[in-house]
Amino acid sequence: MNFKNLAMWAIIVFLTIGLYNMFKNPQGNISQKNNIIFSEFLTQVDNGRVVEVEIQGNNIKGIMSDGKIFTTYSPNDPNLIEKLSAKGVSISAAPIEEKMPSLLGVLLSWFPMLLLIAVWIFFMRQMQGGKGGAMGFGRSKAKMMNELKGKVTFNDVAGVEEAKEEVEEVVEFLKDPKKFSRLGGKIPRGCLLVGPPGTGKTLLARAIAGEADVPFFTISGSDFVEMFVGVGASRVRDMFEQGKKHSPCIIFIDEIDAVGRSRGAGLGGGNDEREQTLNQLLVEMDGFDTNEGVIIIAATNRPDVLDPALLRPGRFDRQVVVSLPDIIGREKILKVHSKKISMSPDINLRTIARGTPGFSGADLANLVNESALLAARKNKRIVTNAEFEEAKDKVMMGAERRSMIMTEEEKKLTAYHEAGHAIVTINEKAAYPIHKATIIPRGRALGMVMQLPEKDEVSQTREQLHAQMAIAMGGRVAEEIIFGDEKVTTGATSDIEQATKRARAMVMRAGLSKELGPIAYGENEEEVFLGRSVARTQNMSEETAKKVDAEIKKFVEKGYERAKKVLTEKMDDLHKLAKALLTYETLSGEEIENLINKNIYPDKKEDLKSDEGEQSSALGSIGLKPKVVH
Repeated sequence: MNFKNLAMWAIIVFLTIGLYNMFKNPQGNISQKNNIIFSEFLTQVDNGRVVEVEIQGNNIKGIMSDGKIFTTYSPNDPNLIEKLSAKGVSISAAPIEEKMPSLLGVLLSWFPMLLLIAVWIFFMRQMQGGKGGAMGFGRSKAKMMNELKGKVTFNDVAGVEEAKEEVEEVVEFLKDPKKFSRLGGKIPRGCLLVGPPGTGKTLLARAIAGEADVPFFTISGSDFVEMFVGVGASRVRDMFEQGKKHSPCIIFIDEIDAVGRSRGAGLGGGNDEREQTLNQLLVEMDGFDTNEGVIIIAATNRPDVLDPALLRPGRFDRQVVVSLPDIIGREKILKVHSKKISMSPDINLRTIARGTPGFSGADLANLVNESALLAARKNKRIVTNAEFEEAKDKVMMGAERRSMIMTEEEKKLTAYHEAGHAIVTINEKAAYPIHKATIIPRGRALGMVMQLPEKDEVSQTREQLHAQMAIAMGGRVAEEIIFGDEKVTTGATSDIEQATKRARAMVMRAGLSKELGPIAYGENEEEVFLGRSVARTQNMSEETAKKVDAEIKKFVEKGYERAKKVLTEKMDDLHKLAKALLTYETLSGEEIENLINKNIYPDKKEDLKSDEGEQSSALGSIGLKPKVVH
C-alpha cells in the first residue's frame, strides 16, 4: 500500500473518531449554566426572586436575587412581560444571533457525505491503477517485456533451426513490412509453437522479443480463467486494446491449451468461463473488427486438444513444430550453454551430444548445469569429462543411493539380474550397444543396464522391438535360471510392464501383428469430462479383443523364450559378468565387451568398494530415452 492510500485511510479514521466524540458528548466543552424549567421560573418571579432577565426569542437568561445566573425556555406567553413588569423585574430584549458554525461543526455535520465521497474516490483510483486494483480483475494481466533486462536473441536459440527461420520471418515482417506487402503478402495473424516440453518454445518467444523492435506482451493461458464468468473475456478484450495502442506489437500466450480446449466436448458439458474466453479470443483474432498489426504467438505441447476454430488459417496461420533436437542440434545447444562455464579443453561436445539421444534443450541445459555443480562440489576450477559423464548418468538414471544396505543374497540377485539384461543385449543383433551397467541404486531403480543408439532414429523395426522385449525379460530369466522359480522376486515388475506396453503398441497401433494385420485397434480419443481429459477406447468385438490379447501374450512370451535361450547357451558369460559387477559395481560397455569376448578384466582397482555392505540390487524397467533396463 502506497503513501496516498495510507493518507486516505488516516483521514477516514480521523473523521470516524470525530463523529464518535460528537455523538458521545454533543455539548463538547461548553460550560454548563443553571437551566431551570419555565414553571419554576414563573414561581421565582411571583416570589420576587428574579431581578433581571434578558429575552432573546424564546430563550430567557436572567439573574436571581442571590446572584445566580439561570436560563430557561419560554413558550409564546403574551402575559409574561406584564408579570415581569408587575414584579419590578428589569427587562432587556435582543434579536436572535445568527452565529456562524465552527469548522469542526461543519465537518461533523457533513461527515457522512464526506465519508461516502472519500470511499468513492478511493475505489475509483484503485480501478484506474491497473490490473492490481481492487476492481481490476477484468483488466488484462499481459506484461510488456523489457528488452534491456535479460535480453535473449536468436543467437541464444539452437537446435531448432527450421522453427527459428519461421519466427525470424515474422520479426523481419515487423521490421520491414513493405518488403512483403509489395507483392501482396499479408502479415500472419498468429503463429502457434508446438512441441514436447523443454524443447525451447518459450525461449524462442523470448528471442522474438529480443530481436523485434516492437512492443512484446507476454501472458499465460491460465491468467484468463477466473471463478467469475466473463472475466476472462474481459481480459482478452483489454489485452487486444493494449495491443492496438502499441500496434504493431506481438502478444505471446504461453500454454494456450489452458483456455483454448475444444468446446462442448465430453459428457460433463462445457466450462462457461473458459468457453466465453475462447469465443472472445476467436472474435478478437479474426472477427468483424480485425486487429491489424497485432500478432499472436502461442505455445502448447498439446495441440490435439485445441479447438479447430482456433487452429484455422486467419487465426493461427502458421503452426511451427519445435521438436527434439538431433545430434547436430544437441551439439549446438551444448555450445550455447557451455559458454557460461569454464571447461577443460579436451571436452568433446559432439561426443556428449551423441551420448544424449532424446534429450530436449532443457535436459541439455540441466546436464551442463549439473556438471558445473559437481565440479564446484569437488573444489575444481574447471569442468572435466568426468563431471559431464557423472552428470549425464545422474540426469539419465538418477542420483546414486550408496547408503542402501543389502544382504549378500540380495547383492548376488541384483548382479545376476543386471547381468541377464546385459548378456541378452550383447547377443541380440538388433539391440543398441551397451553404454553402462551398474548395480548401484539410482533414483527409484536399484540398478540398470543403459543402452545408447549409435545414431538418432525416428522409427524402429520389428526386429528391434522384439530384441527390446527379449532384453527386458533377461533379468527375470536370469533370476529363474540361477536361483530357481521359488526365489524369483518382484524386481522385474516394471520390465514386464514395459514389455507388455511395447507388445500392445505393436499389435494395436503399429500393425506389426501378422495374425491381425495392419489395422489400428482401440484408437485412443481424448474427451473432456468434468474439466479433465479422459481417454476413451474405441469399442472392439469380444472375438477381436481375445485375438489382441493372444497376440500380445505371444509377443511377450517370444521375448521370454529368446532371453531364456540366450542365457542358457551363455551361462558362463552370465556368471563371469555377475561376478565382475559384484566386484566393480559399474562397468562401461567397452569393459563388458572386453570381459565377455576377450576375457580382459577392467583394470580399476580404485573402484573397489571399501564397505561391502553398501552394494545394492537392481530391479526395474526398460526405458525409452535412452534405452535403460533395470
